[in-house]
Amino acid sequence: MENPASIYYYPDRMGRIIFLAMEEILGRSGVNAVLNLARLGEFVDRYPPGNSELSFQSLSNLQRALEDFYGPHGGRGVSLRIGRACFQHGLREFGPLFGLTDLAFRLLPMSTKFSVGSTALADIFNQYTDQHVRLEDKGKFLYWHIDRCPLCWEHQSEIASCQMAVGLLQEALFWLSGGKYFNVEEIRCKASGDSNCTIAIEKKPIG
Repeated sequence: MENPASIYYYPDRMGRIIFLAMEEILGRSGVNAVLNLARLGEFVDRYPPGNSELSFQSLSNLQRALEDFYGPHGGRGVSLRIGRACFQHGLREFGPLFGLTDLAFRLLPMSTKFSVGSTALADIFNQYTDQHVRLEDKGKFLYWHIDRCPLCWEHQSEIASCQMAVGLLQEALFWLSGGKYFNVEEIRCKASGDSNCTIAIEKKPIG
């Protein structure tokens, strides 16, 4: 049995990355409206300073609030855009720690960058958060398994709900490849009754 959501966290510097990405997409007033709807009013005009934690339940509430505010379809589209913006903010915060911004890394062959970059990104979540990510290489596809997902924590939905994670991976691959697009799709979601959340990444770019 899973432990209560209250004991699983993102560090607040990751929460701050999410809020800054939201502001980039929604504007400050839009962020404040969503925070109030998510019952996270303590962060209105006071983003996490980087010295405390943000619970999985709070992150799940934030995702639900986006869907309530913009509608199910619109909310997932906004979440996708926020996820893309999260990667750029996160790259500045964590990229140097894992060598992702080093010139030597940028000069590697694409296949090597894909492998090393994917592993480094998973390691960031596994080392700095209570989220657990497993990578599974199946030739044509790389599967990003989230065994403990904050975005759909204790939520039920008929369709996959973790578009913020999909957007982050889309932008990561766009950056790693120097501007190519990849097919990235969540194919399983705990909110829909699956055992974990799984995002399938097709290794061959589509453009």
